[in-house]
Amino acid sequence: MFKSFFPNPKLFFLSLLVYAGICCGLWYSFNPEMAALIGLNVEDTTPVIGLGFFVTDSFLLFYLYYFLCSALFAGFWFQVAKHKWQWWSIVGSSLILFVTYLSVQVSVAINHWRKPFFEKIQQLLKPVNPEQSEVVVSSETAAAGVTELLELILIFAEIACIFVFVYAALRFFVNHYVFRWRTAMNDYYTSRWSEIRHIEGSSQRVQEDTMKFAAIMENLGVSIVDSVMTLFAFLPVLWVLSEHISELPVVGAIAHPLFYAALFWSIFGTGLLAIVGLKLPGLEFKNQRVEAAYRKELVHGEDDEMRAQPLTLNELFTNVRKNYFKLYFHYTYFNIFRGMYLQVNNIFVYILLIPTIAAGAITLGVMQQITAAFNQVSSSFQYLVYSWATIIELISIHKRLLSFEATFDDKPLPELDRLDMQDVDPAV
Repeated sequence: MFKSFFPNPKLFFLSLLVYAGICCGLWYSFNPEMAALIGLNVEDTTPVIGLGFFVTDSFLLFYLYYFLCSALFAGFWFQVAKHKWQWWSIVGSSLILFVTYLSVQVSVAINHWRKPFFEKIQQLLKPVNPEQSEVVVSSETAAAGVTELLELILIFAEIACIFVFVYAALRFFVNHYVFRWRTAMNDYYTSRWSEIRHIEGSSQRVQEDTMKFAAIMENLGVSIVDSVMTLFAFLPVLWVLSEHISELPVVGAIAHPLFYAALFWSIFGTGLLAIVGLKLPGLEFKNQRVEAAYRKELVHGEDDEMRAQPLTLNELFTNVRKNYFKLYFHYTYFNIFRGMYLQVNNIFVYILLIPTIAAGAITLGVMQQITAAFNQVSSSFQYLVYSWATIIELISIHKRLLSFEATFDDKPLPELDRLDMQDVDPAV
């Protein structure tokens, strides 16, 4: 799965983690010094509203730093371990990370835009004559308000256009990237077909599982990168916005309450669903086996009239039915817990803000910023919550393809592949 596309995967990913840690450490430790070397100023942290957000000195420094670090890492691996797919696996991965981070920064730019936009709305709705029920706004104020709101909406449109372009470009590139990965796996497995053809459902694993693996990685892989990048982008935003919150319900006053609340709530949800979904990966894996056994007997029956007899087919389909019924049962309580958690999650941030809203300590614009940033951070932490069903399918595919890896390395097959084949194929 990885050896076909990445050079020396274990060492590659280990070196990537170490190198990324070093680069991040240097960035956060010497950011002002690096900026001074090339004549940039990153000390001004005042939010910029509009497209200028993407060309501040801080962003220009990041662009230079990222591409320099990426070029050094790619150049090292190009020399140490040349690989057929190195441009796609190394340079392509780096480009996906950068564009994903850029798309996340679009969300940050929109979050900065929320404050002036909603505060202007609040300002226009606020003047009320105490002796009357209607809002009293002068014609001059109304005209100026219309102009300011239209200007802010135009700024939003500009940012949104950037997002649409970046998103479309990212998806186009990821489509090609993932298909190259599938091609690499297909070439690798078919070149060693004689070694794996004896494995149950090997033809299905080469064709269907590699296809599913690529499809899932296309969505799941981008999602996890997006989640990580969102955390990097919005955690500092949420940390700063927490200064507007004085206390939380039940807990009371703590430092940076929104940051810790998002962390607790997300870890709780992830842990909860990991526990209730513990049995699902194994059942998904076994489901592939019983389906493969049933399909294989039908295929043999096309060429051999002694195969695919009703009694045999009935027994094989019984195995299919039993496994599906187990899946339905376990998915039922999993979906109940998942649904309850996600419904509470929709209002969780408002529950946290009740004391602050009641005290009138924040404006509508700040509240919009807080809710958007909190939802971004909590959704990123809740990556497993939203993607658990897809992850379960990916784990089952990974388990099936591991049988090929074990065969190539002369290791015993995984435990589930060493089960008595009578459990799934009485004809064996």
